[in-house]
Amino acid sequence: MAKNPISSALISAVVALFLFTSALASSDSPFIVSHKKASLNRLKSGAERVSVSIDIYNQGSSTAYDVSLSDESWPQDIFDVVSGNTSKSWERLDAGGIISHSFELEAKEKGIFNGAPALITFRIPTKAALQESYSTPILPLDVLADRPPENKFDSVKRLLAKYGSLISVVSIVVLFVYLVASPSKSGAAKGGKKKR
Repeated sequence: MAKNPISSALISAVVALFLFTSALASSDSPFIVSHKKASLNRLKSGAERVSVSIDIYNQGSSTAYDVSLSDESWPQDIFDVVSGNTSKSWERLDAGGIISHSFELEAKEKGIFNGAPALITFRIPTKAALQESYSTPILPLDVLADRPPENKFDSVKRLLAKYGSLISVVSIVVLFVYLVASPSKSGAAKGGKKKR
């Protein structure tokens, strides 16, 4: 019986992929994953601030040394740094560890801003060159956008939508406990007549 060349090639590819992934899994090196988040905060003065936080995870099996974060995606002609720095360094990030960095910017111009990923560099003792990793990019931010004033009833509606079912369950339980624990008026009236 002749072998099917497609099935033998497929089996060879699966075996090679298995060996490659097992070699990667057994390698003793850090694996850096980073997540970048940004949120807008409108101030009463009409200014808008961007709060940025970057979480760096070491998913690998060894320590990363000389970890450095640089987020230069915020142009100085559009944003001013209000608190923190757009770059930071740490001596090490142990296997399974997490480090976080945050800073706040104030917007000077109106428009949609697309932020690039932050750059993370780190050193592995077995390699001479610095290793690089990038964070996730952020979603486009509509900076200083014209937003309609918030209606007071909108916030009440949001609270009811979020906690309405909890409030109704608690109210039913309290009503039930009240009815069970309080003596009935007809029973109290009968008890009063017997005492006379």
